[in-house]
Amino acid sequence: MQKMHSQQQKDKFDMHLDEMIKKVEACQVEKSLPSCSKCTSYLTCTLRDEYVKSVYNSMSKGDTGGFEF
Repeated sequence: MQKMHSQQQKDKFDMHLDEMIKKVEACQVEKSLPSCSKCTSYLTCTLRDEYVKSVYNSMSKGDTGGFEF
């Protein structure tokens, strides 16, 4: 029941982050890597860049200038 309740409270930023986590994890599995940092495309990866942006947006809720925790 608690999982359902927390799922209902997710905003668009958290839902996008969840999607990006799934995509990054799928990429790591596909490449048989334990983390992105082991990938040869680490610094140029657009998927990783989008993931990092989604983490920031999830924390700041799209606002610039700081985080709300």
